[in-house]
Amino acid sequence: MAKIEKVELRMVDLVPKVKRTDAIQSFVSQETPIVTITDADGAVGTGYSYTIGTGGSSVMRLLADHLAPRIIGRDADCIEAIWHELEFATHATTIGAITSIALAAIDTALWDLRAKKQGLPLWKLAGGAKDRCPLYTTEGGWLHIETEALVEDALAAKAKGFRGSKVKIGRPHGSEDLARLSAVRKAVGDGYEIMTDANQGFVIDEAIRRAARLAELDLAWIEEPLPADDIDGHVRLNASTSTPIAVGESLYSIRHFREYMQKGACSIVQVDVGRIGGITPWLKVAHAAEAFDIPVCPHFLMELHVSLACAVPNGKYVEYIPQLDELTAGRMRIENGYAHAPSEPGIGIDWDWDAVRDLSIPEFTREIGRA
Repeated sequence: MAKIEKVELRMVDLVPKVKRTDAIQSFVSQETPIVTITDADGAVGTGYSYTIGTGGSSVMRLLADHLAPRIIGRDADCIEAIWHELEFATHATTIGAITSIALAAIDTALWDLRAKKQGLPLWKLAGGAKDRCPLYTTEGGWLHIETEALVEDALAAKAKGFRGSKVKIGRPHGSEDLARLSAVRKAVGDGYEIMTDANQGFVIDEAIRRAARLAELDLAWIEEPLPADDIDGHVRLNASTSTPIAVGESLYSIRHFREYMQKGACSIVQVDVGRIGGITPWLKVAHAAEAFDIPVCPHFLMELHVSLACAVPNGKYVEYIPQLDELTAGRMRIENGYAHAPSEPGIGIDWDWDAVRDLSIPEFTREIGRA
């Protein structure tokens, strides 16, 4: 039993590599909380999470004032117990993004620590279902991008071996979405997947109408068509269309996922480590989805999700959006359109600590240990 001796907190604010727009927002900043945990044996684990531009300071205060001090002196290997204690300690603010983002950074650091001490890569420690997973790309499909550029990006991704491309939908009229997607389908052919994402931009009648218009394109899925808390609307939509309905990036509790699956409100689960509160609840959602014969296609965080998608048998795709290039010395290995799970012990992220320190915001850099 090695007790937690020290917790180090940092936050880096990254500018996205490309302009990212969708039906309701523009993704202009990526606040990245980073938590490093050291135990009494001197072993170190690092975890992280993210925001898309707001809330980072609140996450860091929650970590510094309430969560990190609670885990000093705890057995670092009791991950389940620590997660539940921290969730209960923050019950007044759960379920929600700020708390889940903070929990995720700590929980991921604990899993990294455990995997390193056991000499195993995360994908094996968490299940070891396979060592690679197909990729699809999102970076060339943002809502502001013109049709010709969408087509060019999809063709380039297909040539690299990617299995699909995601295109944002939610233009003012459904005919615009149909025209853009039809051009992509004509260019890439029937054997290449086209994913779409509405980012919660529709109400139920419009979602049903647009899904019907897009059915002829044989889409891989329509992601977040409705507000995430409208479960009944998703039930109606999912029953009205043969196109798979995907949800998950805006759900913050395993019970939310349970309700969606039990009620037949989705057919693809996109559970996100940074939004669900860490690896511990992520695995529970993934295994529950397996019981419903539902595939898991995690949202964002490709550098971490590649290991988790490979850990479980129903991990179907990894989403290609480079996130950590400025902070890492190595990159996720991609061959013939497949993301390969890291072979190194831990979560497999090769942090460039000089870059992390240089880009850290001093206001949020803290070290918490025994008094």
